[in-house]
Amino acid sequence: MARVKRAVNAKKKRRTVMSRAKGYYGAASRTYKHAKEQVQHSLQYQYRDRRAKKREIRSLWITRINAAARMNDLSYSKFMHGLKLAGIELDRKVLAQMAYEDIESFNELAAIAKKALEA
Repeated sequence: MARVKRAVNAKKKRRTVMSRAKGYYGAASRTYKHAKEQVQHSLQYQYRDRRAKKREIRSLWITRINAAARMNDLSYSKFMHGLKLAGIELDRKVLAQMAYEDIESFNELAAIAKKALEA
C-alpha cells in the first residue's frame, strides 16, 4: 500500500477549525484541541437552534393572538375555533401580524368568531 503524506490536508483541516473558532473565549480560540471540541458543540447548537427558533416564533404568534383575542373577551382557543367555524383560514403568522399592526381588522375577525361560536 502506498504511503500517504498528510501535511497539507491536516493543516487545512486545522486551519478550518481554528478559523471557525475565532472569537471564542480563552483556549477555545487558541488551541486546536479545545477549538475542535468547541466548534463541534457550536455546530450541534446551531443545528438544534435552527429548529427551536421555529417553535419560539410560533409561540410568539400565539401569545400575540391570545392577547388581542382577550381584549375582545375571547380566549385564544375559542377565537381560533370560531374562525374555523366561520370558514376563515388565516394562518397564525398573519393573525399575529394583524393583532400587532392592524387591531381594527383583528377586532372584526374577533366579532365574526364570536358570532360563529354563538350560532
